[in-house]
Amino acid sequence: MRICFQLQVDPERLDEYTERHARVWPEMLEAIADAGRRNYSLFLRPDGLLIGYYETDDDAAAQRALERDPRTAAWEADMAGFFVSVEGRPDQDAPRLTEVFHLEDQLAAAEDRRKRLS
Repeated sequence: MRICFQLQVDPERLDEYTERHARVWPEMLEAIADAGRRNYSLFLRPDGLLIGYYETDDDAAAQRALERDPRTAAWEADMAGFFVSVEGRPDQDAPRLTEVFHLEDQLAAAEDRRKRLS
């Protein structure tokens, strides 16, 4: 399961946000991995648009694990002030983006069609 989400970082705090993510707390990194998220990346535009991406076997289970994990609460509280117009917990309640294209899926489908027509 591939998950993409977006948030808006306060443009006046971009440097600080970037610095914090250069040194994420080890316990937070472990909590993310233990929850089942992998291949996790954040991308930040100069205007503060933040796009996140990760893969997981079960996003709902990963969300629940992070909500219950005491290692995440302090990090999320510390980071909450960086975001604009967010209700709830930014790391948990970020709006998801709908995937409309994935190269490997399309290639596999094209190969399947080719095989059926052969």
